[in-house]
Amino acid sequence: MRQLAMKSPKDMAEESPRVWPHLNHAERGALREVLIHGPLPRAEIARRLGVSRASLTRVTRTLLEHGLISEGAIEQRAWTGRPSELFEIAPGARHFFGVKLTGDAIYATITDLRAHQIATIEEPLASRGTTEVLERIARIFDTFASRFDDIVAGGVCLAGDLTQNRKIVVESPFLGWENVPLARLLTEKLGIPMAAENDVRALTAAEHWFGAGAGCSSLALITVGTGIGFGFVIDDQLVTGAHGRAGRLDHLKIDNAGPVCAEGHRGCASVYLTSASIVRAIHGVDTDYAGAVALARSGHSGALRAFRDAGTALGVVIGTVANGLDPQKVILTGDGLAVWELAQDHVNAGIAETLSAGADPLNMDVQPFEFSEWARAAAVVGIRTALRF
Repeated sequence: MRQLAMKSPKDMAEESPRVWPHLNHAERGALREVLIHGPLPRAEIARRLGVSRASLTRVTRTLLEHGLISEGAIEQRAWTGRPSELFEIAPGARHFFGVKLTGDAIYATITDLRAHQIATIEEPLASRGTTEVLERIARIFDTFASRFDDIVAGGVCLAGDLTQNRKIVVESPFLGWENVPLARLLTEKLGIPMAAENDVRALTAAEHWFGAGAGCSSLALITVGTGIGFGFVIDDQLVTGAHGRAGRLDHLKIDNAGPVCAEGHRGCASVYLTSASIVRAIHGVDTDYAGAVALARSGHSGALRAFRDAGTALGVVIGTVANGLDPQKVILTGDGLAVWELAQDHVNAGIAETLSAGADPLNMDVQPFEFSEWARAAAVVGIRTALRF
C-alpha cells in the first residue's frame, strides 16, 4: 500500500506566498547577483560566487522551484562559445512593503523583488504618537494586502538615529520619538518581517542595488533639501557607524566668518545649503523655497547670491567626501537640486578648491528626485533584510 508523503511544517510554511523561503548563503548570493546585474548565465553567476557549475546548478534549481528566478533568453556569450541560457528575476516574484515617515505624512508603496513600484499611497499624519502611527501603517498595509497576497517583508525609513541592526529608533526629531522598537512593533502588527532604517541610508541602499550605484563597490550619496544627508557604501557594505550615526557632515566648516547655525556652529554647511537657509539668506523678501527658486531663475540678485553660496558649500562638501572615501561614484539627489541647476559653476569651483591634488576626476551622477523614492527605498531595506544583507 502506497504511503502519502507528509510535508513538514517548515515545508508547508514555505509554500505560503506570505513567507519568504529559507535560502542558504549561495542561493542568496546568486539571487543578489541577478537582482543587481540583470539576466546572467549560469557560468557567469558561478564565476562571480566562486562556486562550481555543478553547485550553481543546485542553487538555480532551488531558486526556480521557489519562483524567484526564471529561465530567460538564450545568448551567445562568445563567438566560438556555446549558447548560454540566462537566468532573470521571475515576474511578480513576491512583493515588498515600504513606508517613509515624516513629521506630517506617511508615504507607502508596494514593490516587486526588483524594487519596481507597483502601487503607492500617501496620507497625512494626524498624530505623531507611536500607537496612532502604527495603526495607520497597519491600515495601509491591509489595503495593499487585499490586492497582493504575497507581501513577504518590508521596511520603514525616517529621519533620525537608528541602531545598526535596523530595529530601534533611538531618536527621530521630526516625530518626537525616542527609543522606539519600531521594527519589532511592526513585525508583530503586520505579521511579516519588518526592518527600520534611517531614510538616507535606505536611499543609499536602493541606489547601490537598483539605481545609479548598481555595480559599484564604493559609493557616496549626498541629498540636499530640507536637510543635508550622507550615505556611504565601502567594499559593498552600507556604512552605519559604531552608533548608527555615520554620515554626520552637515556641520562641516565652510566659512569661519559665516552665520551661526541652530546648534551653534559658525559657517557650517547647514547654514548655506538647506532649503530653509537659502530662503533666510534672501533678505527683504517673504517667500518659501519654491519662491526662492523662482526668484533666482528670474535673475533676482539676492536669490542668486544665496544659491551661489549654497553651491560653493555643496562643492566643499562633495570634495571633502571624495577626499575621505575615494568612491567610485558620487550621487547627488534630493528635493533641493535647484542648487545644482542654478549654481553648478560654484559647485564645481568648490569641488576644485577642496579636492586633493592629483585626484582622479569625480564620477558625479545627479539623479532627479521624487518623494515616493523614500518609500521605495524603505521597501529595498525589506528586500535586503530578506536576503540578509
